[in-house]
Amino acid sequence: MAEDRYENPLSSRYASPEMLALWGAQKKFSTWRRLWLMLATAQHELGLDVTAAQLAEMRQHLDDINFESVSRYEKQLRHDVMAHVHAFGDLCPTARPIIHWGATSCYVTDNADLMLMRDGLEMIKARLAKIISLFGDFALRFRDTACLAFTHFQPAQPTTIGKRACLWCYDFVMDLESLEYRTQRMRARGAKGTTGTQASFLKLFGGDHQRVRDLDEKVAQAMGFSSSYAVTGQTYSRKVDVEVIDVLSSIAQSAHKFAVDMRLLASRKEIEEPFEKDQVGSSAMAYKRNPMRSERICSLARFAINLQANVAQTYANQWLERTLDDSANRRLVLPQAFLAIDAILILVENIVAGMVVYEAILRRNLEQELPFMVTENILMAAVEQGGDRQSIHEVIRQHSHAAAYQIKMQGGENDLLDRLRTEPTLSKVALDTLLDPKTLVGRSPEQVTEFIESYVEPVRNRYQQVFADPIDIRV
Repeated sequence: MAEDRYENPLSSRYASPEMLALWGAQKKFSTWRRLWLMLATAQHELGLDVTAAQLAEMRQHLDDINFESVSRYEKQLRHDVMAHVHAFGDLCPTARPIIHWGATSCYVTDNADLMLMRDGLEMIKARLAKIISLFGDFALRFRDTACLAFTHFQPAQPTTIGKRACLWCYDFVMDLESLEYRTQRMRARGAKGTTGTQASFLKLFGGDHQRVRDLDEKVAQAMGFSSSYAVTGQTYSRKVDVEVIDVLSSIAQSAHKFAVDMRLLASRKEIEEPFEKDQVGSSAMAYKRNPMRSERICSLARFAINLQANVAQTYANQWLERTLDDSANRRLVLPQAFLAIDAILILVENIVAGMVVYEAILRRNLEQELPFMVTENILMAAVEQGGDRQSIHEVIRQHSHAAAYQIKMQGGENDLLDRLRTEPTLSKVALDTLLDPKTLVGRSPEQVTEFIESYVEPVRNRYQQVFADPIDIRV
């Protein structure tokens, strides 16, 4: 790390070594060389004057990139692709004449970007699957643990911690489904020529359209795609970038929602993210246990979410067959979108694997609100015993407001049930039997079990071989 130069914190602090390597210079430019080899191999197989010796020579120098040589060529030529063509040619003097034969710069830049994005999405799939599995474990462990639910961040009908975890989990399940759909639809740019017409390749093959189609198909398959995009300009449609970043933005949105909820619950002392033994929450307030992981998720997620608008504008501004105002922008946006999501998911995994639930606080907070929660049940029970619904409603309303006043204005306990016990119209209602939280959470426990069986287990079955070991985060 150069201390006197700016370092992108996504690289120096947040993202994983694997994702950093994927978007690093070595991987990118060795992928360019592999693409040149794929093109030359397909040309050889289809009868052009490319020899086996030339292919073998190229194959020997896919990874030994002399970046100093590339830099000298780029300073001279002012063209990054041609700088790499020349540097590769220096290592492959026999193959030099056929490197990049018939291709345009976007043959390597666009095809490489598609391969890198595809591989990055596979990494993200694995992280999502791990998180979904961890949420499933957590939800099952707290399947029956009742807690206050909230609407408008006001106490509402109780739920269970397990059911709430399923809400978080389901967002990530939907993200994974979208990610799987997008990766299935990804294609290669292929060998399309300067403006997408394949004119250069048609000339190389003497007007043989079938061999040009075969070339395009062979390159796509060598890249690991089932086919190439049906038509392109000089570039593949930047609509593809929009689709990819859209799903990454969706993941960031899910993570942000989860992290905000964790921050709210930490404030209520109900659930906290893991807090290490020697971790310092505040330089001044020694007692503090700040939800810094969740805060960092929100911070990074805002960055990732906003990249969605960036790629949309880039796509909308592509003129005719292409314009170069996408280039510098994509060099920033594509890698950083993947690095940011990678960093976010590392944090989410860390939190979910170590969430701390304070069940005593949950019970206390629930009991404080429970009398209000059961007023409708009391009303219905009183009517079943022969009471007048409207009169009883008014009695409950007056006592509820009086109890709320005592809590809010005098700092007292919730004495609503004691008040209601003095009412003759409610004398036949067994009030205490209505206070069991298990009778108020509906089908929450059953929903947890059903959700895990229907959604979490299939994810585990699809991805059980790719669960990575947890990464130590920098805090």
